[in-house]
Amino acid sequence: MSELRLRDRAAAWLAEARPAVVVEITSVRGSVPRGVGTRMLVGANESVGTIGGGHLELKAITAARAVLAGGGIAPRSEQSFALGPSLGQCCGGAVTLAFAPLDTEALSRWPASAPLFHLQLHGAGHVGRAIATLLATLDVDVDWFDERDEGFPDATTLGSPWPAHIRRTSSDTVEREVANAPAGACYLVLTHEHALDLRITEAVLRRADFTFCGLIGSKTKRATFSRRLAERGVAAAAIQRLTCPIGAVGIAGRAPEIIAVAAVAELLSAASAAATPLASPSNVASPDLRAR
Repeated sequence: MSELRLRDRAAAWLAEARPAVVVEITSVRGSVPRGVGTRMLVGANESVGTIGGGHLELKAITAARAVLAGGGIAPRSEQSFALGPSLGQCCGGAVTLAFAPLDTEALSRWPASAPLFHLQLHGAGHVGRAIATLLATLDVDVDWFDERDEGFPDATTLGSPWPAHIRRTSSDTVEREVANAPAGACYLVLTHEHALDLRITEAVLRRADFTFCGLIGSKTKRATFSRRLAERGVAAAAIQRLTCPIGAVGIAGRAPEIIAVAAVAELLSAASAAATPLASPSNVASPDLRAR
């Protein structure tokens, strides 16, 4: 479960007065599976989130449930673990865990994590639905657009309800939607019409502040769009930043689910590069692994 969704779950448990313990990594040394600030939520019969798995997590759950068995009102306490010598984990580092009852104070110390990226997803076809389903599990902010009122499914491809961070909007004013996106947003363009794809792509490329613009299609489609965009006066440097085909290099396959995994991996890579000051954005289009 993502950090943002985990905090939401903690708030829900607190509202239900459900006894639980928040386990938080407060310090680390050496090689460890998760970093400072990582949390998990432990109830009497359920635990959500992860501090890295393995023997460490088992010990943490056992300790948290001991707190609950004692009434769940113990004050915040800390315990240190050497992963190699005492737990037999190959990481070899050490972590300190804090154990605190889930209450308003614990929730107030739990910062709301920032989304990994803001995405405008244009198109609710098979690939769009597969991508949205993956993004439903991540700490991301998604505005999902389609011209067709009936374009959006009622649930993810797995049958689960759409979370609040996947906002579905039927809109035929795509240029205005692009203009309203925040600075640094990412865009994926995969609608049911090439002409509509071109309109959206042009609107994105005319913005100088986008982190990523991906267009579904082949190298042939990219060449055609590049020519038409140039004829419309879009700067060559902006056209060079267009990614088409979409998808992380080396992931082959044309099934919607495979394209979705490759596209989300590419989005995460672009967002990570943008968040690193010394990173240089890649202007090279992906290989022709899939066609429209």
